[in-house]
Amino acid sequence: MSRIVTFGEIMGRLAAPGFKRFQQAMPGSLDVTFAGAEATVAASIAYMGGDAAFVTALPAHSIADACVANLRGLGVDTRHILRTPAGRLGLYFLETGANQRPGNVIYDREGSSVAITPPEAYDWSAIFNGADWFLISGITPAISRNAAAVALAAMREGSQRGVRVACDMNFRSKLWQWRPGTPPRELAAHTMRELMPFVDLFIGGREDAAEMLGIRPRDEAAEPLLDVARQIVTQFPRITRVAMTLREGISASHNNWGGLLYDAALDQTFLAPVKDGRYEPYPITDIVDRLGGGDAFTAGLLFALTTPELAEPSTAVAFAVAASCLAHSIEGDFNYSTRPEIEALMGGAVSGRVNR
Repeated sequence: MSRIVTFGEIMGRLAAPGFKRFQQAMPGSLDVTFAGAEATVAASIAYMGGDAAFVTALPAHSIADACVANLRGLGVDTRHILRTPAGRLGLYFLETGANQRPGNVIYDREGSSVAITPPEAYDWSAIFNGADWFLISGITPAISRNAAAVALAAMREGSQRGVRVACDMNFRSKLWQWRPGTPPRELAAHTMRELMPFVDLFIGGREDAAEMLGIRPRDEAAEPLLDVARQIVTQFPRITRVAMTLREGISASHNNWGGLLYDAALDQTFLAPVKDGRYEPYPITDIVDRLGGGDAFTAGLLFALTTPELAEPSTAVAFAVAASCLAHSIEGDFNYSTRPEIEALMGGAVSGRVNR
């Protein structure tokens, strides 16, 4: 079984109950779970039966203990999580959108343990021992100047040890604020271009490629997404595959959902889901929680690519899209979907009938 290591920040997620606005929910109770892109990927892979480890830095207090226990309870290897005397647990607050009203996220992450812990505090030799893949997202280097330095160190260390590196771009304009006077897009582009030479697998949306790498379809391109994928591989030749989610937002409650995987060696794009030989996205008409949907795609893709019977490109992307489709039906960022459930959806079980 391939070992997948992820690194990033895990936070407390404080969500207004149901579809309440913050002003309706407070004073009052908020629903508390734990979340963070790379932690969500590790949790989803472990829940599907994979071998996943999560690395971060957390303060030495009982709330962080609960966070670690939550991950460990899902089967995630947490041995290399640092516990620090300085720093705090990052937070984000969520107001879930509905119909034509979009959702809203407020971050409270400044000074978190992972934002201030330096690269040399991590035992990279132990972290990467036996690892096959390393995943990081574009959110981690957005947190702070130090977190960007840790991301670069981790990717370099993993690459030098023969570990393949996956990067899920995840552009978040609210986070790229650590260089005063530099616009978020400019800071993101400059930082991510330093990291991309270490990447084997690029994951992101068309917008991420545009905002963070300045790569857009050329006017003459007959197939825009294929053109973007080819440009990414041309600029960063270490990349062997490019994966993208395809979200069509009808409203906050209704999305059409699909994905693609470009294989550079084959110079071919594989779309999912496919019905009767044609791309036909999943219509998700009653979204329960869309946060973590992209992370579920990443987790499903890495799990599939490291599972021999799922690794063929068309199967891998179909598995990833089905996993992320199901994640939209589950509250919280973590995808509590099993491999049999995902494969059932891949096989056409779309009715949502009760299993008896």
